[in-house]
Amino acid sequence: MDVRAMDLMLSDLRATAGVATGQAAGSGATGAAGGPDFAQVLKGAMDQVSQAQQSAEQMANNFTSGDSSVNLQDVMLNLQKANVSFQQMVQVRNRLVTAYHDIMNMSI
Repeated sequence: MDVRAMDLMLSDLRATAGVATGQAAGSGATGAAGGPDFAQVLKGAMDQVSQAQQSAEQMANNFTSGDSSVNLQDVMLNLQKANVSFQQMVQVRNRLVTAYHDIMNMSI
């Protein structure tokens, strides 16, 4: 694969990551190829997962302390949402590690 094809593939991946996070192509933080910065996209996703977990934990604490405005169904739903988002982030991490190993094992 030549360098031009790899640059094209990289810019397509960056554009796809921007669409997945709700950014328009070319907006937000930009990398060297003019697309969204991968590190910023990944950090944003990790921050969202962290926020979901903190929110679910706070709601669970409110429920266990006897707050009558919090019901069990909402607590369980938020805990499951936080769990699913965390599992999704773990899968993204696993795919990134696999891609890294594949790239490192390529012959030049």
